[in-house]
Amino acid sequence: MEPEAAHNAAMRGLRMLQAARLPLRLVRRQCLVKDRRLEQQLWNQRFGNPVGLAAGFDKNGRAIGALAALGFGHLEVGTVTPQPQAGNPKPRVFRHPAERSLQNALGFNNAGAAAMQESLRRQLPFPVPVGVNIGRNRTTVPEKVLQDYEGLVDRLAELADYLVINVSSPNTPGLRDLQKREVLAMLLQSARSKTAKPILVKLAPDLEDSAAVELAGAAIDAGAAGIVVTNTTVDYSLLPGVAPVGGLSGRVLQQRSREMLQLLGREIGQRCTLISVGGIDSAQEVYARIRAGASLVQVYTAMVFEGPFLIRRLVKGLLEIMEKEGVGSIIEVVGVDTQITLKVH
Repeated sequence: MEPEAAHNAAMRGLRMLQAARLPLRLVRRQCLVKDRRLEQQLWNQRFGNPVGLAAGFDKNGRAIGALAALGFGHLEVGTVTPQPQAGNPKPRVFRHPAERSLQNALGFNNAGAAAMQESLRRQLPFPVPVGVNIGRNRTTVPEKVLQDYEGLVDRLAELADYLVINVSSPNTPGLRDLQKREVLAMLLQSARSKTAKPILVKLAPDLEDSAAVELAGAAIDAGAAGIVVTNTTVDYSLLPGVAPVGGLSGRVLQQRSREMLQLLGREIGQRCTLISVGGIDSAQEVYARIRAGASLVQVYTAMVFEGPFLIRRLVKGLLEIMEKEGVGSIIEVVGVDTQITLKVH
């Protein structure tokens, strides 16, 4: 099946599952792994396990109950923009099965902030913590970008457990231009003036190391509660011969995502919560990211290739590794490879 059609079919299936109480209960019983060793308290929220769903899968926040039943410890929905938008022309999603990777040029296709607000409100209370990833509309002129983000915070902060400012998608022209110290500070200060909810920033993997450290530090100085590392990459040399469109995710991103996490874990990990995204497809990789400084991880592309039972396998595998290494709580190993001894949440 064509990739985007397959995704839309999966979303329809999840929404049908969510509306059927008995099947939903059976899926939850089969998939959900509960163990106190995996629990964390972050931002006054309980996370039952560190494996979450990355933004981009449930763009409109319509399948929270069904996705939580698959075993995720948290969900990030969106990216949502103030006004609905169709995104870029199709085809705009491509699979690279041999490399266990995807290429997407979707362009923030979503139903808009009002639809997200209504969808989230209907599903309260959430079974797991839910973050909302926010971005600007494609047609927003530069001098009104701040208004886009302010409007999203005004509308969605009351419903979200945390918000993520997305300035790193490669599929909206000019969006990555917002990855500047003064711009990030302005966005964060504005958001922090409107809500006490945690505000995070999602960064691109294509930043130079020094720029990534500088931006992350500036974001924290301006009040960011965490950094999401990383978005998709436009380093097309990772897949020789591929058309230079959209962003690459999955296994081709694994090394850079891990390296950037290790860098930020060393430099700023003691100052905020880090969420690692990119090429996470095994329990060993989950454990490595946590040891490198991530309190939470997120998956998306691996689920496309491995299916919905991936989350159960990751969580059970993580427990097996902890058992083998004599780890009593996941909190014990957050950042041990980067000598993080104190985390401020």
